[in-house]
Amino acid sequence: MAVSVAINPHRLVGPWSGGYALDVHTTRSTMIGHNAFGHPVFDTVRSPLGELLYRLKNRGDESVVPEIVDTAAAFLRGRRVRFDALVPVPPSNTARKRQPVIAVAKALSDVLGVPVCEGCVTKTKSTAQLKDVFDFAKRTEILTGAFTVDAAKTTGKRLLLFDDLYRSGATVNAITTLLLTTGAAGAVYLLTLTQTRKLA
Repeated sequence: MAVSVAINPHRLVGPWSGGYALDVHTTRSTMIGHNAFGHPVFDTVRSPLGELLYRLKNRGDESVVPEIVDTAAAFLRGRRVRFDALVPVPPSNTARKRQPVIAVAKALSDVLGVPVCEGCVTKTKSTAQLKDVFDFAKRTEILTGAFTVDAAKTTGKRLLLFDDLYRSGATVNAITTLLLTTGAAGAVYLLTLTQTRKLA
């Protein structure tokens, strides 16, 4: 049986009715030199949840999914907010065979007994990797027209928008706005597992 890890949740401000990141992704990152190729090497310390997410996304270790899900589910149950459906943010790295956001969303859906809204939000164009774009306005410009929503699945619904890592918030801002306007959602709440300490 999975056990939840200690977290430090904090509010995220945006167009959603309520939003939280469960913890920061890293607590410290110190440059310790360069490798043989001249690239900088960092000594990085992650939060407990950040470490689990790193193992899932960067090492492909799916054994950590139950622990991540248990942590997120315990937090959501404590908030006592009702959702009609869970909406995972469409993955930005489509080259991955298994998508971490989708894997966690489906497992979280099973634990909470709330359906994943399949096809609620669809990515309609490929975009640059936003982790390499540091200007919020530029990120927003890149995301213009990048998503479409199926209003037949979202009208009047209370939705939980779910993502793994919150950087600038440009993607979840764009999707939330689309869900509330074109999608006519009754309410959108946001949950991300971790947040970067700075835009990176």
